[in-house]
Amino acid sequence: MANNKTADDTPLLEVSNLRVAFPTRTGMAEAVRGVSFTLGREKLGIVGESGSGKSMTGRSILRLVPSPGQVTADRLAFNGEDLLAASPRRMREIRGRRIAMVMQDPKYSLNPVMTVGRQIAEAYRVHSKAGAAEAKRRALEMLAAVRIRDPERVYDRYPHEVSGGMGQRIMIAMMLIPDPDLLIADEPTSALDVTVQMQVLAILDDLCSQRGMGMIFVSHDLNLVASFCDRILIMYAGRVVESCRASELHAAQHPYTRGLLASLPRIDEPPGDLPVLSRDPMWLEA
Repeated sequence: MANNKTADDTPLLEVSNLRVAFPTRTGMAEAVRGVSFTLGREKLGIVGESGSGKSMTGRSILRLVPSPGQVTADRLAFNGEDLLAASPRRMREIRGRRIAMVMQDPKYSLNPVMTVGRQIAEAYRVHSKAGAAEAKRRALEMLAAVRIRDPERVYDRYPHEVSGGMGQRIMIAMMLIPDPDLLIADEPTSALDVTVQMQVLAILDDLCSQRGMGMIFVSHDLNLVASFCDRILIMYAGRVVESCRASELHAAQHPYTRGLLASLPRIDEPPGDLPVLSRDPMWLEA
């Protein structure tokens, strides 16, 4: 299953002055404002609060911004190819085959009336033109690669018959079966408990290493991204306010990043106490 893609100095993805705007009654509202970064075959984390432009940045790379949204950039290139100049047909070839995206709560992106195995096999056939037997074989291999026990049994199950964690793994298998060069994971673990979350991240980490993929990992969880990714972008109000190596996050300088770090709970500090309802809290007495 390993893909020996070789790393070189050529960026896998180049993004320069990316902007996403939507028309409103009072003018154009920019959801993404001048975002710039490059990505190699590494894991890049994008962190920020809801509405900061994280997901819209990922969608714009694949030109999946809903109408009437407008995407512009000085440069938006994948392996040197201008994505903004690509035809709709060319973008259909790139989506899934070259760049894959796992959406938020991916289990609910599955077709409820098709078995999960058929859906994975169909994703392979669309991009490879393989026969049914070959597609099923590859689908079973991918189910095993994402650490699903008894792939033959799970292959014939419907989405409502699998757990949340298994649904996440199935979607990851479906996105990775065409062997893309870049995976965009939009909060793929947000609906999972901590144990399953760690299992899914370990799977993604192994697959990235084995296949030589680049990855954009979108999340609200700063601790999670810092432990999983190589580099981090902090977004606020559509802009990148800080960019650093994950190992250097503790030295972040921007006030917003410092605020995010300060808001993380610490096990070496006692939790705050609930107010005593028989008297007003101090902040009400002031």
